[in-house]
Amino acid sequence: MSHPAPSSSRRPRPWGTVGAGMAACAVCCAGPLLALLGGIGAASALASLWIPALAVVAVAAAVGAYVLRRRRRAAACKTTAGPVDLGLPAVGTARDDRVR
Repeated sequence: MSHPAPSSSRRPRPWGTVGAGMAACAVCCAGPLLALLGGIGAASALASLWIPALAVVAVAAAVGAYVLRRRRRAAACKTTAGPVDLGLPAVGTARDDRVR
């Protein structure tokens, strides 16, 4: 006796197509992901070698900023001897400009 096939509204899933799609996705995305991870690894390896140089550059920048700040303060504190022009009109000029 043969049993009739169960009637269902679902179609059988094409697992072969889904598997092929997943494999294609893995092959497509693997290259860029590995390149990204490799780039991060290379950058971190290079950074580990350059940490002493980075410390030297940071110290040099701090010393340079200190020297510049000190020079600017010294220049700001200098005064010049003598009269200073304030850009105000003199007291007697209004009377001299009148027509007599």
